[in-house]
Amino acid sequence: MMHFRHRLLALRDAELALRAELAQSGEPVGDYNPRLRQLHEAHARELELIIDDEGWPTSDVADADGSEAAWLVAMHAVSRPSFMRRCLGLLKGAANRGEAPARQAALLEDRIRALEGRPQIFGTQLDWQNGRLSPLPIEHPDTVDSRRAAVGLDSLAEAIAIARSTAQSDGAPPPEEWEASSAVLDALAREVGWRNGKE
Repeated sequence: MMHFRHRLLALRDAELALRAELAQSGEPVGDYNPRLRQLHEAHARELELIIDDEGWPTSDVADADGSEAAWLVAMHAVSRPSFMRRCLGLLKGAANRGEAPARQAALLEDRIRALEGRPQIFGTQLDWQNGRLSPLPIEHPDTVDSRRAAVGLDSLAEAIAIARSTAQSDGAPPPEEWEASSAVLDALAREVGWRNGKE
């Protein structure tokens, strides 16, 4: 079963290499580069093959780094709504059984909700608003910290403070694996069917 850990780590390394190349080339911040989108789509197909054969790559079969790499592929499969939702179902099941970190399922669920145009649950998805990194809309924001604590996340205030301090300057890309500005992702969401029920 461990054979596909190496496939997953190769996907992670390919993404890191492309991101480094794009950063060196001075790509505009906030755009979703076509080469990055193409890479994400290819990686989603690869993860789909693994899932079809083996189920979700949990840490007991792919080690912690392989499982984390699979989660990152799922987080980046933004042009594949039905596949991303399938990953969330599998990841939630694994988290409920203690076979995957609950924070991974929380982050993926927030990402999907943001793409669907719905309020997020855990407040993990941030974007630039009025020149400052801030969470996208949150459902029941008064109880968000208890939900975050239940999945092993810091308080929202701590997360925002860390995100803002690590942002190099206004206009730097947001953290938490958010690929592009909200405007770019809104356009993508409409294009691929996140908000009209078809893919």
